[in-house]
Amino acid sequence: MVSNAQRYAAELVGTAFLLATVVGSGIMAEQLSGGNVAIALLGNTIPTGAILVVLITMFGPISGAHFNPAVTLVFKLRGDITMGDSLLYVLVQIIGGIIGVWAAHIMFDLSIFQFSEKVRAGSAQWFSEGVATFGLVATILLTLKAKESAVAVAVGLYITAAYWFTASTSFANPAVTIARSFSNTFAGIRAADVPYFILAQIIFAIIAWLFCTWISKEKQT
Repeated sequence: MVSNAQRYAAELVGTAFLLATVVGSGIMAEQLSGGNVAIALLGNTIPTGAILVVLITMFGPISGAHFNPAVTLVFKLRGDITMGDSLLYVLVQIIGGIIGVWAAHIMFDLSIFQFSEKVRAGSAQWFSEGVATFGLVATILLTLKAKESAVAVAVGLYITAAYWFTASTSFANPAVTIARSFSNTFAGIRAADVPYFILAQIIFAIIAWLFCTWISKEKQT
């Protein structure tokens, strides 16, 4: 039986690796792209989608591999996790995300402590985050019902696609959003823009949960 400590450690380490990948691949992509933003974004996208497949496969049996407060909220609403566990999950996800950002800075010999100046503001960005989060939650919940073993691949592929079809490049995760505000690099987000992203993520996560609950409900005969 998995202990609470093991589950919290899985969420912390998993989220740390996710952010180390998001930020680290963004730094590497920007360094190697020669100023071509499309190539830099592609270099940021592929590692992020790939690491999600790996992390969910690794840690799914231990903690459920949420790595995302919006996902934890949805599983709390479903009754799959207690209030106490959900709060601790969110705490370690945020801590793990920041640790992952700092690890990326150390690996690329950058200043560890940074604050992003990258502006990501406006209704298009906020709506994009809502759409991205709705799609992520729907991917998780409906794939769980259809074929649980496919969740890791489905999530990795969804985020890979959402990087390109959303104006915000699909943060879709409050812990990721907070952590990226501590990196003044390609993947960063200005602290002033963080609350709007998180609000959109939470609202659309709840909408996605309601939608998935309705659409997957079997008709009573």
